[in-house]
Amino acid sequence: MKRRFIQDPVTLELVEVTADYVAPVRESAKNNGALWNDRHYDGGKATDGTDISTRAKHRDYMKRNNLTTIDDFKDTWAQAQKKREDFYTRGGSFKRQDIERAIHQVQNRR
Repeated sequence: MKRRFIQDPVTLELVEVTADYVAPVRESAKNNGALWNDRHYDGGKATDGTDISTRAKHRDYMKRNNLTTIDDFKDTWAQAQKKREDFYTRGGSFKRQDIERAIHQVQNRR
């Protein structure tokens, strides 16, 4: 017969348990299901009161009202960040000559 051990969460030591031992469900683990399924949609309502309590209803509502979620902008924001970094390290797209020409043109309009 194999011996079973669990780790005590407080002392972090291994404790031998019987073969029929079932770990108690921790309070924090009961709510973790929302992380890997659609439970977070339960009872969902949009700001206008529309029922969006399922993934399909939420998706349809978003499409119907021309809305999106923040994750749709992940690549857009990454590209904008790269452009900002390029600007701060290499400077803008204007050269000194461009600025001098613009000043000259403004001064000569008078």
